[in-house]
Amino acid sequence: MTETSALSPAHALTIAGSEVTGGAGAQADLKTFQQLGVFGSLALTVIVSFDPANDWGHRVFPVPQDVLAEQLETAFGAFDFGAVKIGMLGSPAAIETTTTALTAARPKRLVLDPVLICKGQEPGHALDTDQALKAQILPLADFVTPNHFESLALSGMEEITTEEHLAEAARRIYDASGAVVLAKGGVRLAGEDAVDVFYDGEQLDVLRAPKVGNVPVSGAGCSLAAAITAELAKGATPHEAAVRAKAFVTAGIRGRVTGTRLPFDSFWQGAAV
Repeated sequence: MTETSALSPAHALTIAGSEVTGGAGAQADLKTFQQLGVFGSLALTVIVSFDPANDWGHRVFPVPQDVLAEQLETAFGAFDFGAVKIGMLGSPAAIETTTTALTAARPKRLVLDPVLICKGQEPGHALDTDQALKAQILPLADFVTPNHFESLALSGMEEITTEEHLAEAARRIYDASGAVVLAKGGVRLAGEDAVDVFYDGEQLDVLRAPKVGNVPVSGAGCSLAAAITAELAKGATPHEAAVRAKAFVTAGIRGRVTGTRLPFDSFWQGAAV
């Protein structure tokens, strides 16, 4: 092994949408990869902006499917990725394009952050994407990181209000997909701790950290999945990756960006050192 190859970083790819403020989406993924010592690549699926004159409502612009397909062709042709993260795909068409590329490339480790909606969107806007994601991408995933709403959608449960509910959701999602699950409770569950449940078919571990406020921070979920992706790319086990990612995200929430004109606080990867 040459000195250059010995020092070469692990490589990871995110297939995700741009979020113009930099707090979430592909920007958060690439910042996370860099912070954790992983060389990051991006295939862009959608561009998300906001309308400052209309209560900061989301504006979503899909990338043409031939452009997405060519990005994926380039990325998989260039690198042997240690892990790949799936973020916001945005439409059944993008899911189909991405599925085709993943099936051909067969990446070593595939982390799915099952983004069904952007914050502020109605769940009904994502029903067709929800079904396509579950049918095409979820069966390919090695690790999945659903938030509260996504855990409900993927598990078929009517409510998740307790730690026991969250653990049951993690089990159901694993049984349905075979993917390792980190079901995120975050600030949605009552109590002093932000609780996430790890389940890999054998080990169930409840990961806890003191809550930092009671309002979700933009980009925390993206960064959690990206941190798991980075750690897997470096050779961590799924459980090790989940534990390290939890610590990374707790630090980034604690150091979150405040005082802007945005109606939300943003995750700060630089706070996790």
